[in-house]
Parts: sequence; structure tokens; C-alpha cells
Amino acid sequence: MTGGVDPKFEAELRRGVVQVVALLHLESPRYGYDLVRLLGEAGFAIEEGTLYPILRRFEKQGVLSSRWDTDGARPRKYYELSADGRELKDAMLKAWDAVREATEEAIRQAAAASDGAASESSP
Repeated sequence: MTGGVDPKFEAELRRGVVQVVALLHLESPRYGYDLVRLLGEAGFAIEEGTLYPILRRFEKQGVLSSRWDTDGARPRKYYELSADGRELKDAMLKAWDAVREATEEAIRQAAAASDGAASESSP
């Protein structure tokens, strides 16, 4: 394949990570669009149509609690981590750290092997 990274690969890679990052931002109450904005500022551009199903699934699982605020011009649904959500966030962070560390180690090993092969073929 030439011409760059397959967009499907990048989307799959981001899908799980976005869930962890979203949970990190929900230690305090936030409404959906605010979360979309924060994730975008962090480099995780995400459509509302992608985020809201994640929030609804987490809410259904008891990971998030929610409340409606109808005081403003537009009603907003605020989401916040529940106690179970904090446990899940911590578990997901541990899993992310393990995957990140294993990936970095595999890259280091591949680079070292490549450097070793290159020096062996040099006269």
C-alpha cells in the first residue's frame, strides 16, 4: 500500500483510546458537545454521532450518571463518572499503559534489529 495510512486503521486505533480519554474528562460533569470540543483540542477529533453512542452505552452499563439541565437556552444532558466508572477508567488506563509499553518495546526491538542488520551489511 502506498500513499499513507489506511483511514480504517487509524479509526480502529482511535476507537478504544477515545473511550479512555473521554472517561478521563468526565471526572466532573460535562455535556456532550463540551466533551467533543475538549477531545478535539487534545487531537481526538470526534463527531457527535460517534461520541453519543459511547456515552449512552457507558450510561446503560452504569459507568456514567447523567442529569438534564434545562435552565439555559438549550437543555443539556451532563454526564459524570459513577463509582463504577472510576474503577473502569482506572482499569482501562492500566490496560492502555500495558499496550503502550509493549508497543514502545516492540518498536525499540525492531529498530535495534534493523540497526544491527544495517551495520552487518556495511563493508
